[in-house]
Amino acid sequence: MTRLRHTAVVAGLLVALAAAVVAALALGSVRIPPGQVLDALTGRAGPSPYRTIVLDVRLPRVLLGAVVGAGLAVVGAVLQALVRNRLADPFLLGISSGASAGAVLVLVLGGGAGIVGGVSTAVALPAGAFAGALLSLVLVYGLARRGGTMTGARLVLAGVAVSYILSALTTLLLVLAGRPEQFQEALFWSLGGLGSARWDSLALPAAVLALGIGALLTLARPLDLLLVGEEGATVLGLDTARFRAAVFVLASLVTAVMVAASGAVGFVGLMVPHAARMAVGAPHRRLLPVAALGGALALVLADLAARTVAAPQDIPVGVLTALTGGPFFLWLMRRRADGATL
Repeated sequence: MTRLRHTAVVAGLLVALAAAVVAALALGSVRIPPGQVLDALTGRAGPSPYRTIVLDVRLPRVLLGAVVGAGLAVVGAVLQALVRNRLADPFLLGISSGASAGAVLVLVLGGGAGIVGGVSTAVALPAGAFAGALLSLVLVYGLARRGGTMTGARLVLAGVAVSYILSALTTLLLVLAGRPEQFQEALFWSLGGLGSARWDSLALPAAVLALGIGALLTLARPLDLLLVGEEGATVLGLDTARFRAAVFVLASLVTAVMVAASGAVGFVGLMVPHAARMAVGAPHRRLLPVAALGGALALVLADLAARTVAAPQDIPVGVLTALTGGPFFLWLMRRRADGATL
């Protein structure tokens, strides 16, 4: 992989992402001419309904989609390196379900008042999601290891099983709480959606994404060492157990904040890293930025489709990512069964 090709891929993704953002701002139940969109973004437009729609309604949603998509794709790429299985992603490993369960628990305890134990839900929601994500990951990892070894099939099965259990517990919690109105909020977390995006909900996900990608880029070499196998990485001086534990915590934190902002959006962390590897190869210093841009582009386009295919009905974006990601997962399983290297 030459540096020129990597630069070309990044530049192409940046151009595609910019075009997707403009399209997402222009299209919807109300169509806005691209010129009006650019005028609103550059401040040339005076007060108008178009300006309000672009800046106050659509732009926060589009930016949140880009941030969440980038975060999920980066976490997916890292998890696949940590467990040496390219079927891994936050959704299939149960991390997203754990984060959703933690977020819903905060909502139930808050009782709709916006306060949980004297703490604002703006703080309690990501904290609950992080606790749920980390607990879920520890449980899945523990169930998948047997006799000191872990297979990819066992990992995925453990993730699916834990995901179903957490979903059932979440539903039971809502039923016992006796607040039927909260099912609407719970549906948001289970299906994923960006409809609640506001400017004040962007700061935390954006900050966590920037810090997370920065931290993971500094860990690119140890992540590359894991690709040669645990024994080889140990011989080369990597404390694999401690390193995995630290990166698992970081991955859970990023996933939790993304899920707290958007609900559980599945399969972005599975599909995008595969496309990124085909474009720039496996080394993580090249892979992670490309995965971030690809994830941002994928979720912006998915949310655009969610807003337009049945307009004015707003389809949860997690439904569309599942419709595309499910067949992709089956295709990967078929390749594995045929003996292809993953």
